Amino acid sequence: MNKNELIAKVAEGSGLTKGDAGDAVEATLNAIMGALAGGGEVRLVGFGTFSVSERKATTGRNPRTGETIQIAASKNAKFKAGKAFKDQVNN
Repeated sequence: MNKNELIAKVAEGSGLTKGDAGDAVEATLNAIMGALAGGGEVRLVGFGTFSVSERKATTGRNPRTGETIQIAASKNAKFKAGKAFKDQVNN
């Protein structure tokens, strides 16, 4: 499912127009990204938790040359599915 298909499903399920559903989906995604960018997390009971994990700087190797390179520290978004989500997927 892509974003347009998600918007269509939200519009169908909620009775909103596709334009309003698109605005709602955009606002939801922006709120989640904003919370994560601020270092917080988003918990949706029954669905899951979006959070930020930090990776430390490491040393790696260029596979072509074998040269040692420094890989910078970074932050990554992660998602942990909730129980109801897992149960739905596994049925």
